[in-house]
Amino acid sequence: MSVTQSLVEAATFVGEMTWKTWWALVLGFTVAGAVQAFVSRDEMVDVLGGGGLREIGLGSFFGFLSSSCSFGAVATTKSLYEKGASPVASLAAFQFASTNLVIEIGLVMWILLGWQFVAADFFGGVVLILLLAAIFTYAVPDSWFERAREHVRDLGGEGGHGHGDDEWARESDWTDKLATVRGWKRTFRNAIDEWSMLWTDIAAGFVVAGLIKAFVPRSFWTRLFTLAPEGTAAWVFLGCVIGVAVGVLTFICSVANVPFALVLWQNGIPFGGVMSFIFADLIVPHIDNMYRKFYGPRLAAALFASIFAAAALSGVVVHYAWAGLGLIPQQGHVGGTAPSGYTTVLNVVFTVVFLAQVYVAFFESGGEREETAAAD
Repeated sequence: MSVTQSLVEAATFVGEMTWKTWWALVLGFTVAGAVQAFVSRDEMVDVLGGGGLREIGLGSFFGFLSSSCSFGAVATTKSLYEKGASPVASLAAFQFASTNLVIEIGLVMWILLGWQFVAADFFGGVVLILLLAAIFTYAVPDSWFERAREHVRDLGGEGGHGHGDDEWARESDWTDKLATVRGWKRTFRNAIDEWSMLWTDIAAGFVVAGLIKAFVPRSFWTRLFTLAPEGTAAWVFLGCVIGVAVGVLTFICSVANVPFALVLWQNGIPFGGVMSFIFADLIVPHIDNMYRKFYGPRLAAALFASIFAAAALSGVVVHYAWAGLGLIPQQGHVGGTAPSGYTTVLNVVFTVVFLAQVYVAFFESGGEREETAAAD
């Protein structure tokens, strides 16, 4: 294949990945904006401020409902953490659930890989969240999290309206917040602020993913999974570690990484390695850079190490659990083709939402910003 053909393949892949994730990106940033506009810090502390199983469960449930891609999930999590959510409820439970335990990834995984992978995704997701919660509780110093919270709140202050949003959210009742134009204008303006901060990271991540897919031959991936004899414990363990490493290096996020997981499954990666690869979408380089921007370099490094270890170990646990239950399908066995109709409908709907956000942010919010500044 010539360089020109490879570049065309890379551009096609970037276009396809953008198409698949566009609506989820808009939804994720809208949710982030809504959290900032509607939820006060005191309210968030009451619901997700603790570090027990209740908060982990609620964080996971809210993440499941938010249904976002990796970039949007990180942005929403930043808002929750800024408002006072605990590390285990936000950075462990909500962030992971909102990108890996959602309906969209389950649907695509079911059709491309099979129901066994969907069930393993949810089981392994619970294992991973509990592992992260344990790491955050017992291995990462509390002072690191508190310093990171100060860092992200300083960023919020630089946006020019974070304090006003929190005061309005605290003093208004839910009818005022959800049924008034003012509340949704705040939400839309906040969403565009999130886009302004992160769009270059997202675009760069997509482009690098396309280049890797186009220029790295599939045979390379196959050779990675023959370092240990197939069926041995070393094969499973190395396959899961390599799965996480490949997930980091391919830059692919959320739903878009399922087709690549299919390639790995067809080329000899262990069953658990597929899950580890999928779980690694929250530590790709550009998301690591988002962690650095939001929380500072120290906690960003801790998040990378923690999620890498938890993703690899979760894959090992899933592999042997499914092997014991006889649920691992024949190596390389796959499903059919993912439907695209739902993506078209959602993209149309959320493009309208995005255009409305742009209009509000750039053509209608000036007067309200001045009122907020005057009130502060």
